[in-house]
Amino acid sequence: NYRYREALVKWDEALQLTPEDATLYEMKSQVLMSLHEMFPAVHAAEMAVQRNPRSWDAWQTLGRAQLGLGEIALAIRSFQVSLHIFPMNPEVWKEDLSWARKLQEQQKATKTESVQALAKELVQESIPDYDFESDEIVAVCAAIAEKEKALSAAKTMVIVSASGTVETVTEQDNCPATPDETLFIRAR
Repeated sequence: NYRYREALVKWDEALQLTPEDATLYEMKSQVLMSLHEMFPAVHAAEMAVQRNPRSWDAWQTLGRAQLGLGEIALAIRSFQVSLHIFPMNPEVWKEDLSWARKLQEQQKATKTESVQALAKELVQESIPDYDFESDEIVAVCAAIAEKEKALSAAKTMVIVSASGTVETVTEQDNCPATPDETLFIRAR
């Protein structure tokens, strides 16, 4: 009789008495979808699926609620689980899954069109010409190369003593700073 708000109150009262009944959550989700309250509908359907993962109608309701939120890929997965549980359900095959796949194809086509339009816009815009061989850029690259060369020439060792003391030592090629190996363990 389209008395959805009253039904919602009744489902909540019933859930207070039997909070583990998956059917109540599934029916509450259907009422919430009728009221166009999709996020709570998805939540209620998820509760139904959580309480009874073998309920094909709970998975179907979850898929419908997910479609209401625009989550097409999740809805298709939910419909597929529903069909896995009850493969002979013509309603899920003919209505739900086929509709969700059509929406997914339309979504892909729309994305492809927008990407093509964006690419066309980018091609039409002029790309500024940068001078990557200017004297300033060459000087910066040379300075970075010199700094890298200096860092690679220095060798760093981590020395751990037998007592557990950790020491980091940097040695240059011309002045090795290797301690007595009988007292220390060398590590990389």
